[in-house]
Amino acid sequence: MGVMGDAFTQLLIPVAALVGIGFALLQWLLVSKVKVSADSDLNNGYSDRLIEEEEEGIDHEDVAAKCAEIQNAISVGATSFLFTEYKYLSIFMGVFGAIIFLFLGSVKGFSTKSEPCTYNTGSLCKPALANALFSTIAFLLGAMTSVLSGFLGMKIATYANARTTLEARKGVGKAFIVAFRSGAVMGFLLAASGLLVLYVSIHLFSLYYGDDWEGLYESITGYGLGGSSMALFGRVGGGIYTKAADVGADLVGKVERNIPEDDPRNPAVIADNVGDNVGDIAGMGSDLFGSYAEASCAALFVASISSFGISHDYTAMSFPLIISSVGIVVCLGTTLFATDFVEIKNVSEIEPSLKRQLLISTILMTAGIAVVSFFALPSEFTLFNFGSTKTVKNWHLFFCVSIGLWAGLVIGYITEYYTSNAYSPVQDVADSCRTGAATNVIFGLALGYKSVIIPIFAIAIAIYVSFSMAAMYGIAVAALGMLSTIATGLAIDAYGPISDNAGGIAEMAGMSHKIRQRTDALDAAGNTTAAIGKGFAIGSAALVSLALFGAFVSRAGIETVDVLTPKVFIGLIVGAMLPYWFSAMTMKSVGSAALKMVEEVRRQFNTIPGLMEGRAKPDYATCVKISTDASLREMIPPGALVMLTPLIAGTLFGVETLAGVLAGSLVSGVQVAISASNTGGAWDNAKKYIEAGASEHARSLGPKGSDPHKAAVIGDTIGDPLKDTSGPSLNILIKLMAVESLVFAPFFAAHGGLLFKLL
Repeated sequence: MGVMGDAFTQLLIPVAALVGIGFALLQWLLVSKVKVSADSDLNNGYSDRLIEEEEEGIDHEDVAAKCAEIQNAISVGATSFLFTEYKYLSIFMGVFGAIIFLFLGSVKGFSTKSEPCTYNTGSLCKPALANALFSTIAFLLGAMTSVLSGFLGMKIATYANARTTLEARKGVGKAFIVAFRSGAVMGFLLAASGLLVLYVSIHLFSLYYGDDWEGLYESITGYGLGGSSMALFGRVGGGIYTKAADVGADLVGKVERNIPEDDPRNPAVIADNVGDNVGDIAGMGSDLFGSYAEASCAALFVASISSFGISHDYTAMSFPLIISSVGIVVCLGTTLFATDFVEIKNVSEIEPSLKRQLLISTILMTAGIAVVSFFALPSEFTLFNFGSTKTVKNWHLFFCVSIGLWAGLVIGYITEYYTSNAYSPVQDVADSCRTGAATNVIFGLALGYKSVIIPIFAIAIAIYVSFSMAAMYGIAVAALGMLSTIATGLAIDAYGPISDNAGGIAEMAGMSHKIRQRTDALDAAGNTTAAIGKGFAIGSAALVSLALFGAFVSRAGIETVDVLTPKVFIGLIVGAMLPYWFSAMTMKSVGSAALKMVEEVRRQFNTIPGLMEGRAKPDYATCVKISTDASLREMIPPGALVMLTPLIAGTLFGVETLAGVLAGSLVSGVQVAISASNTGGAWDNAKKYIEAGASEHARSLGPKGSDPHKAAVIGDTIGDPLKDTSGPSLNILIKLMAVESLVFAPFFAAHGGLLFKLL
């Protein structure tokens, strides 16, 4: 037993979660002090002048009214889309919940008799039917929490976008604080609610399970499955929506018509800004919630079949939840550095401030992990290690969690180096635009492939060290270490789309060039931070899916996964192909939707008299409908591919082939995801580098509308589906297949391999 008592642990976890929720509400309250309505106090609670310089011929009340109108259009569009998407997903939840119950209930023929425990020999565990029922409930809870995380994130982002625009009139520092605080609302709400729902679920389930911790934590794995399945559809659906609109708006507006980004004359501009919220905010929120839920479930399951679970050491068993609790407190302190302790005075300070958030949270979290490891864990204990046990000391787990945490920081910083226009890789891509779009594409692809190298080494070192020290449990807590600062990571990530929307609103409201420059600077930093967030998501997905893979192999009773056996090798090679099949489906979906969008935008420019001159309004609603219809229709096939693959492989070919599929998809998917996300991010920032014209080199490539700029826009549009649809969705593919295999492992072990049995 560790020094920390069970009573203190039971108090610490819910209190930390409630503090996180309280802090999120406080940040929301501070953001809400910025008024958007035209008839509100124009000084927004400040006694000094609202604006540093006069808007160019625009009435101040008129600006606020326009901002409010645009914000409302974006909010209504995003809410309408998500409600429609969630209607479809509620049907999926019901159907898949029934499949979980039927498959797991049939393991012992729907028996209600207690069974001998698989790992805690000599004891009786609850019947398989109970596991089926509680796994289904956990799946529904995870799915609903994931949906709620995405929806709340979207509402906060659409609430904050116009407020960020209006604050930009006072200076870049004020706008930064509003955007970052809004991101923090989402980050803390998601981290805290995910922890609280998991904690409450475990306690409610334990009322039935009692001392059967093996059955309790096996059924809790359904929570991770629910979270990730919703994230998959959210990421794919939202990604198709946002990129169809973005590609359509850019190709016709910027390349053909030579009008600025987010120009109100562009018919696709509202759909583009709605897409930022449903894809980059709601989809990303669900994605990171899924990672957190799966990492926690993998660690809890492995712990339950180790000495923690068998000896019923509640505090040691709750170690994954304690890490998350400490993470919330650490992130709370870190956020204050960005919003209260350090003031942003000019554009060049934005990106360093966001990077500081990562570094400060990592350093503070390392200290927090040290305290928790020595007080919550016994000095020595045993962990399950594929049929045998491994003796581990508490400082081993400190190193496991810490190496996951620091590997995340390395991945974040390397991603920033390859996607920020402050460094040579993106500047080289921008320079290649001098000779046209083809060389831009070649340089961008090369950058993406090269950017994979160091993150993979970081993940490999984290895997080796954590597995050597604490077997599969070590890898699971390393993943949790990477995700322990999820509140800060999400705040930084959500800041990007909020700033992007703020820039769009400034352009559509006709605000001065100076204001647009400020929002562009916020947006450029946001692009890099979004890439960093995707890097974290992909890195943690690799560790999470490996931990889930280990738990699946243990639960399915596989002694070794031997790649030299035909059963495993065919699974391995098919699994490695799946990320390419999935990417092909999502890329084609964006391409098809973008084709319709381009045709519609062209039609409006050609047939609506006075549209280019600004005398007539475009038909925004038709473009919104094209994106909505395309995303809802096209998200189903990629989702079905991911959800059905483990069921088909496990049922027809058995657990060994399925183990090969999981290993192949993990190894292949991580590489493709990192290169796709970084290629797209680099192309986007190469375009912004030329547009900003901040250096002599950048000015030689510009201005907007020049041939190098048009080549950069083409690269950016190619990269859009890579960085915002296919790339981010791939990390969900590898996690979701692994957690689904773990949940269905009892069924596959009992009844799987039908095809090989017949042969």
